[in-house]
Amino acid sequence: MIIHNLGYPRIGSQRELKKACESYWAGKITLDELQAVARAIRLQHWELQQQKGIDRIPCNDFSYYDQVLDTSLMVGAIPARYAPLQEKKIHETDLLFAMARGYQRDGDDITAMEMTKWFDTNYHYIVPEFAANQSFHFFSRKVIDQFLEAKKDNYAAKPVILGPVSFLLLGKEKSAGFHRLSLIGKLLPVYMDVLAQLIKAGADMVQLDEPCLSLDLDETALQIFSDTYAQLHAAFPRLHIFLASYFECYGKNLPVVLSLPVQTLHLDLVRCPSQLDDILATSVADTSLRLSLGIVDGRNIWKNNYERSLQQIQKAVSTLGEERIAIAPSCSLLHVPCDLDNETSISPEIKNWMAFAKQKLQELKDLRDIMNGNTALLDTNKAAIHSRATSPLIHREEVKSRIAAFTAADARRKSAFPVRQHIQQEQFKLPLFPTTTIGSFPQTDDIRQLRARLKKGELTTVQYEAAIEKATIEVIRWQEEIGLDVLVHGEFERNDMVEYFGEQLQGFLFTKNGWVQSYGSRCVKPPVIFGDVSRPADMTVRWSSFAQAHTGKLMKGMLTGPVTILQWSFVRDDQPRSVTANQIAWAIRDEVVALEQAGIKVIQIDEPAIREGLPLRKENHAAYLEWAVQAFRISASGVKDETQIHTHMCYSEFNDIIEHIAAMDADVITIETSRSQMELLDAFADFKYPNEIGPGVYDIHSPRQPSAEEMITLLEKAAVTLPVRNLWVNPDCGLKTRKWPETKAALANMVRAAEVMRTRAASAK
Repeated sequence: MIIHNLGYPRIGSQRELKKACESYWAGKITLDELQAVARAIRLQHWELQQQKGIDRIPCNDFSYYDQVLDTSLMVGAIPARYAPLQEKKIHETDLLFAMARGYQRDGDDITAMEMTKWFDTNYHYIVPEFAANQSFHFFSRKVIDQFLEAKKDNYAAKPVILGPVSFLLLGKEKSAGFHRLSLIGKLLPVYMDVLAQLIKAGADMVQLDEPCLSLDLDETALQIFSDTYAQLHAAFPRLHIFLASYFECYGKNLPVVLSLPVQTLHLDLVRCPSQLDDILATSVADTSLRLSLGIVDGRNIWKNNYERSLQQIQKAVSTLGEERIAIAPSCSLLHVPCDLDNETSISPEIKNWMAFAKQKLQELKDLRDIMNGNTALLDTNKAAIHSRATSPLIHREEVKSRIAAFTAADARRKSAFPVRQHIQQEQFKLPLFPTTTIGSFPQTDDIRQLRARLKKGELTTVQYEAAIEKATIEVIRWQEEIGLDVLVHGEFERNDMVEYFGEQLQGFLFTKNGWVQSYGSRCVKPPVIFGDVSRPADMTVRWSSFAQAHTGKLMKGMLTGPVTILQWSFVRDDQPRSVTANQIAWAIRDEVVALEQAGIKVIQIDEPAIREGLPLRKENHAAYLEWAVQAFRISASGVKDETQIHTHMCYSEFNDIIEHIAAMDADVITIETSRSQMELLDAFADFKYPNEIGPGVYDIHSPRQPSAEEMITLLEKAAVTLPVRNLWVNPDCGLKTRKWPETKAALANMVRAAEVMRTRAASAK
């Protein structure tokens, strides 16, 4: 029985890749130096996996930015707007960064490609773009180069490639009149070229990731899967194709999946343990198909329950035989931190319940050793599992009682939105196209150093807070100067939009090096929710009140919503996620009420993760949306009609959940729309979304500075689509990761764009 891995975190245990990329973008290191860092990370991770007994080590799972973008480059799916850069023959790595981040240099001003969430994770991928006359060719040889690199160093490498059908399904048509799946005939020859060259280089096994097999697929898509893999098998009958999907069951796709001519099929038995029985109940025993059992959770940090996993392994082995079974993580370990050994401040009791990527590799080895007779490993694991189940650190009766006392009135505002809107308009007297930002302003090195010095004891709390107050007053004055209508305090006191709250809520703990990649060089350190959640004290009132006291304009209170805190944390798996979400919701509700009592009239409860938490199968949508919307409404419904509740969502497709977004009943919703050129607004227009909305006009994930004219064009599209009286003007997201010069220029342009739109609206009356 072999053990293998689907992918390993690429950032490095100390975020070496993030630091190297950002240094390269800033011109502080050369491309050769960046590539040297990347190679060192790859070698370190291959060596680690070999030491842990991994029989097939993934390669090509490393990326400077994103594996889907890598695939676009591999097959030459490079949008036409990047042609000037290709004509200049810029390095492939620089082209990749331009496609991901935009390019504004030497007379070229090229927008970045769209970015969206990778299924229901907090990882973002760069969306492939397809035209009706799309052509493909083998452009980037990264997959070949990294296989040869691993082979040269004597690692048993298994190239990992995003499969051709999922690559098309994950993209977007950029012209009308065709469906992207119609391009499979042009795309497949390039994949065949790639596979032929891998075989020539010595590869005998290739992992093709087809995660879209976890989605609800129509007959056309399933037929394309059948035809595609039949052609691949015919072309390469001796190549061992390892087909991997994850995050869900194969569901109704299973009959087609089992008919595909592949050698090994991967099952995510963490997200869908029942599918093993479904498959073993078929005639699979009469075939030569091998199964890869994804039994170690690739998306959470809790220790594997060996007893439960062994039951699944033994069931599969008894039906198929040990030689036809492999064990693996449920998905790529991209979604978990690198190494628990780097954590020195977590209590030993709780640390004993956890496992990061390195430890998950050890768990696979342990499970095989237990199958071979090492019962001591099983006994040790049983003790850890029992310790967690019975620990008094986890359960708090007062929290459970409050959740049990919930009534429908707790999740309902006093009056309907039209009543609230009239009251708020009379009270605030904002102009048409009111301007605001999403919350955070750039976190400069000086600001981050303040927090670091406070933690080291180099600053007293009084000195630290005085410095934060100074920065806050400065940003308030600047916002007043450029003419923003609803201000924010900048969030200089906050490290991360989830971490900041988790640090002040009971039931959470934090790691020092538990970093995971969100997108590109952006890494986050998710909190760990290990027990019942409550709010022992005010979390934001001090800074919001301070900011409001220093301006006559409206100052937004800034909070992170319960579903986003849940989604962007490593969540306890010993109770339903809905219960944990409600516990967080009541804690946020207490903070919202406290802000209102402190005189804050506009409160934003960010929920960018509502859409990403949507189950992949439609039959599971309703149950999730019911508790997710309820959690938001609990958090927002404790205030008076006069208090305006905002929420923010970014990088989501809204068509399939628009009625539930409306059911959240926020007074104002702000969304990302600049990269999609306002396309996302169509869902709101078609639904006749009743509440106010701020479509983003400034792409904050790119360093380029949009002009006022560019923003006016976007606002004109929005004004045609939605009632002008309901439109706000704002960036796509918070500005924490941007630099001050580009931020100031872009927001000044944004205010000018809003003023132009007001003048035009007044003239049209």
